[in-house]
Amino acid sequence: MLAKVNSCAVVGLGGEIVEVEVDVSQGLPAFSIVGLPDAAVQEAKERVRSAVKNSGYTFPNQRITVNLAPADLRKEGPSYDLPIATGILMASGQVPEMSEDGLFLGELSLDGNVRHTNGILPMVGLGHERGINRVYVPETDSKEASLVEGVEVLPVPSLARLATHLRDFDPIEPLRVSESDWSAEESLPEGVDFCDVRGQEHVKRALEIAASGGHNLLMVGPPGSGKTLLARATPTILPRMTSEEALEVTKIYSVAGMVPSSSPLVRSRPFRAPHHTVSHAGLVGGGKQPRPGEITLSHRGVLFLDELPEFGHSVLESIRQPLEDRVVTVSRANGSVTFPANFMLISAMNPCPCGYHGDTGRHCTCSESAATRYRHRISGPLMDRIDIFVEVPRIEYEKLANDNPGVESSADVRERVEECRELERKRFSESRMSANAEMGPVEVREFCQRSLDDAAKSLLRMAVNQLALSARSFHRVLKVARTIADLGHAETITAVHVAESLQYRQRGQG
Repeated sequence: MLAKVNSCAVVGLGGEIVEVEVDVSQGLPAFSIVGLPDAAVQEAKERVRSAVKNSGYTFPNQRITVNLAPADLRKEGPSYDLPIATGILMASGQVPEMSEDGLFLGELSLDGNVRHTNGILPMVGLGHERGINRVYVPETDSKEASLVEGVEVLPVPSLARLATHLRDFDPIEPLRVSESDWSAEESLPEGVDFCDVRGQEHVKRALEIAASGGHNLLMVGPPGSGKTLLARATPTILPRMTSEEALEVTKIYSVAGMVPSSSPLVRSRPFRAPHHTVSHAGLVGGGKQPRPGEITLSHRGVLFLDELPEFGHSVLESIRQPLEDRVVTVSRANGSVTFPANFMLISAMNPCPCGYHGDTGRHCTCSESAATRYRHRISGPLMDRIDIFVEVPRIEYEKLANDNPGVESSADVRERVEECRELERKRFSESRMSANAEMGPVEVREFCQRSLDDAAKSLLRMAVNQLALSARSFHRVLKVARTIADLGHAETITAVHVAESLQYRQRGQG
């Protein structure tokens, strides 16, 4: 007897519907799975066999053939356990065949319980797009599946419970989720509060501008000056994510198996800080079946690269294209996958190998040529893609010993950042852009160059001639100036806004 059950395969952040065909026929006992299964899918034979027996049902002592169609798509992972077991029970006549299409997802334990499976959200979303509006998912993943509107989610605790449902003995109640479960207000993200950071007010101002416009930023200073502390305080001033952004991030973390157990919806903007020994695949993404890397995991959030020159040259160069295009494409022999990569780059570095070049408190032991070689580990094209450069000097004793908190808390700064982002969302309401840093040449011309007053145009003309700004740097100066004007609720970009933007350019290089 032949039975067919729908499942799904994850491809990048999308997927493809997989039809699980199970045939139970006469012949010598055998159990084979075809359709390009990987080792995890092949091992499903033993899990399914034990799960069926331990759930109180009979495993057919006949020839069983399972085909995963389409046959040219590589199947991997344990999410096919539940549909294979369900197909065997249907094909052997122990449960009736379904009268309508449903999507079955889940890994089985040997006792028949259904375990957590990665990628539930994108797979359920794909099923909904293909007209499948009823899904059977692990009970632990049911709330994640309910994020897709218009889908009836049936939480399955075990194979035995699913079988009784299919036999109409004890139907599983669909999950009911109220709007209040997802509409809870996000609290201030955990991290260092701005008021706890002593001094460095000009760096805090630069971070506020970067957060307001989504700009990339590089901090340069001696060890112990607070670069890492300030970077880790950045998440506390980032604006709240919109519902659309939260779903985007949750889909990425679902595929990576990193959705927080406390809530199926990722509410806080990501903050990723990979070590400088990270591989190319670890940062960009990759593998035989491409998986998201740190660049994609920081989508809609912050990617923090500490000790920037210590990263491998090829690793650093690999982020140039994502910084421009906001996506990263991983190509393999059997195809390519595109991941979103709309992140804000925050980086930090020392001015030289010993870290004290130009420091007034300690003597630098590096030669001038060694310091130059150290700085040149970061290529000019990558430097050109950074909007804001800020020096982080040594903190004076009076500020360190001051018991009074800082002038402003993260909550105060965050309020201004959110007001600025709201202005930007209204400005770009007819496009998919959400921040000033995402503007292209057309938008820069419309929203920046046409908003300059005469004094600002004169200052820019002198800056281009004296600093030898490249076209990309020129546009980045205008974008930062637009953000500074937005923070001041100004429609026109004045010479004051342009002057502050210019001071954040790298010294000695446009």
